[in-house]
Amino acid sequence: MNDRQYDPYAGSDPYAGEYVGEYAADQYAEQYQVVGYDEYGQPVYQLVQQQPQVPQQYQGYGYDPYAGGQPQAYDTAWIPQQQQPQQPQPQQQPQHEQQPQPQREPGRPQPGPEPERAPRAPEPEYKTEQFSFIEEPDEDSEDVIDWLKFTESRTERREEAKRRGRSRVVALVVVLALVIAGGVGYLWFAGKLPGQSDGAGGAADATGPQKRDVIVVHLHDTKGGGTSTALLVNNATTGQGTTVLLPNSLAVSDDEGGATTLGKSVDDDGTTGTRESIDTALGTEVEGTWRLDTPFLDNLVELVGNIDVDTDADVPDPKAKKKGEAPLVKKGEQQTLSGEMAVAYATYRAPGEDESAQLDRFGQVMQGILRKFSSDPQGATTTVESLAQVLDPSLREKDLGTFLAKLADRAKSGDYKTTLLPVRPDGTLSEKAGDTVVKEVLGGVVKSPEKGAALRVGVKNASGSKEAAQEARVSLVNGGYAFVDGGAGSAALPTSRITYADEADKARATEVAKTLGLPTSVVRKGATAPNADVSVVLGQDYTAG
Repeated sequence: MNDRQYDPYAGSDPYAGEYVGEYAADQYAEQYQVVGYDEYGQPVYQLVQQQPQVPQQYQGYGYDPYAGGQPQAYDTAWIPQQQQPQQPQPQQQPQHEQQPQPQREPGRPQPGPEPERAPRAPEPEYKTEQFSFIEEPDEDSEDVIDWLKFTESRTERREEAKRRGRSRVVALVVVLALVIAGGVGYLWFAGKLPGQSDGAGGAADATGPQKRDVIVVHLHDTKGGGTSTALLVNNATTGQGTTVLLPNSLAVSDDEGGATTLGKSVDDDGTTGTRESIDTALGTEVEGTWRLDTPFLDNLVELVGNIDVDTDADVPDPKAKKKGEAPLVKKGEQQTLSGEMAVAYATYRAPGEDESAQLDRFGQVMQGILRKFSSDPQGATTTVESLAQVLDPSLREKDLGTFLAKLADRAKSGDYKTTLLPVRPDGTLSEKAGDTVVKEVLGGVVKSPEKGAALRVGVKNASGSKEAAQEARVSLVNGGYAFVDGGAGSAALPTSRITYADEADKARATEVAKTLGLPTSVVRKGATAPNADVSVVLGQDYTAG
């Protein structure tokens, strides 16, 4: 039996390992040393182990694997192996600090547990104030930081206030621009801009250039015969609407330049010839003709829903079989007229009455219709289309509807009037007509005719000879001029004179003198008739050629 496999004294000496354990604990106590500091200012330690000094009396006991890794000499004499008491395991070192363990060899004694290491001394606690590179708080620095923050915040508040102010200004400008644009657009649509539309109550300057729209309406009495004529005028500059009643006795020229009356021209020359004759006689520009027969007038009043008129006479019922029956239209204020009643009143002329009385009634009916007419162009056009009347080609239904809508707006606002064109018994215009109606209402101011248009020559006969005016007419018409009858003078004048208002008409005025056989010395710049470009006053020196 191998003696090394049996230890009779194993575990019998309780103190055999105690001395070794205590000595080893003292000798193998780990020592640490500060070797530097990390980025946070914390100390870095490194383990330093001491070489244990083994007493001589323990030499020869064999190899001690915990003796710093150094091999020890062995005694050849056999020493019974004693069981070592179990020692508590030391705390596991970090992986990077663990020492490599020696490999066990067969036949060698098993190493005992690692001796208990001596407890490490508590490390000193370091604070930031112990290091010189840590800045200490300073009251002055805090004040500077606070001031910088205050300055920065105040600057930001100022910049923000400026931005808000600029935003408000931009928004205000945009709003004002929209308001102005909207106002201008409304005034333009309503025709109330200066030079294009009306000011309140027609306050625009009536002496300057004005924009007028004029159409002529002919009322044909299909039962009683005869016609009634009126000019409907929309002055976009002054915001005034007017019905100008034209007597049938108004002197105009026919298609051949001969003398005729307005009533005959309507029957003989038709709409186009009559419109041109009116332009020549009044110095205006009629844009279209509206033929309104009495059956259509009846329908028109019914379409607008009857009209209210201050009637000035009792109108008998045309269907009455006996005298003394109730009149169809009674005299009085605000009489409601149906279509049939409106036609009867507009065409009524009492026995012995002047033509102007019947024209006034026609004008009342027209103004009453406009007060009930639609101010919307589309609605007004629909009403015109509902009449199903064949109109003059120069005036389409849409154009007539738009025109009547504007006049309806004037009539509803009170900016509308009806006036009669005054003429002399011979049909020529009186001085009053030239000053009030032709010049102010119709805008028959002196102006150069359009290129290719005939020069309008107004002739007043002050020669004392009735035949002189007719002879002058023939001479001027044959010369290519438009003759405008200016009537007869109140007294004979010895010398003729020819005047022009526009310098551009000076040469033409000279040609007129030559056409009439008058010396060019009678031509001078001066006032002319409102409806003529050149005015001629025939004196006793005029000799009919």
